[in-house]
Amino acid sequence: MTPFIQMRVIACRALAAASLAGVLLLASGCANHNTNLAQYSAPQMTAPAPEPEYGGYREYVPPPQPRIQPQARIAPTPVPYGGISAEDVDFVNSHRPIMSQVGMATWYTAPYTGRKAANGEVFDDHALTAAHRTLPLGSLIRVTNLSTGQSSAMRVTDRGPFVDNRVIDLTIASAKATGIYRSGMAQVRVDVYQTPKSLERGGRWCVQIGAFRDEVAAERLKLQLMRKYPTSKVIEFPGEASYWIRIRPANDNLEQAQFIASHLQTTQAEAFLTRLD
Repeated sequence: MTPFIQMRVIACRALAAASLAGVLLLASGCANHNTNLAQYSAPQMTAPAPEPEYGGYREYVPPPQPRIQPQARIAPTPVPYGGISAEDVDFVNSHRPIMSQVGMATWYTAPYTGRKAANGEVFDDHALTAAHRTLPLGSLIRVTNLSTGQSSAMRVTDRGPFVDNRVIDLTIASAKATGIYRSGMAQVRVDVYQTPKSLERGGRWCVQIGAFRDEVAAERLKLQLMRKYPTSKVIEFPGEASYWIRIRPANDNLEQAQFIASHLQTTQAEAFLTRLD
């Protein structure tokens, strides 16, 4: 082999050795790179810790409040013009009463012109009508003054009297017809002849409390009663230079109204069981 050929062989072997070293170095770098990627891969996700109960971080949700049923409107109860008709007088004179009540009577007038009575009609001083707490509106009655014997037929169109030891309030016309206008008060017998609704069952009932001279006191008691009777509708409303509170139990139920009236104790005002219809 000539010296030239020997030099070529040595050069080729050196080049091959360098190439092999490069390949080995590249392979080693890739292995290290893969190892580093494995070291820095994302950790596996774990399930979140359960949310702590109230007292920790969960927002407090108040318990559901008792649902107050909406109260239906009381339908107006019209009566004849002037309170009674000629047929009403004939009926009273020819029939027996279905019930009677004895107690004190007074007379009253509307505090302002156009004031509506409980039956939905405008109050009229000149009509033979009266206010009673529990007789159905529109009931046909006769009131007799037990001191003088004077009597008159009339109809119940309003609610009252909201004063203890009194059973009926008369209009000016009714008070004059029974001889009570001048004296202002007298003992009477109330005879009931007709009622548009049952006396023994049903009806729409409430408890009325008053009168309050101070509106703040009335509002304070109203808030107390709202907490005490959460399923009832409790309202505060103005009267003549006074304020009143009315409690309407669910569905205006008589038994519930009687229970409230019998258990309600307040030194501020009296409570009266009252029929709304």
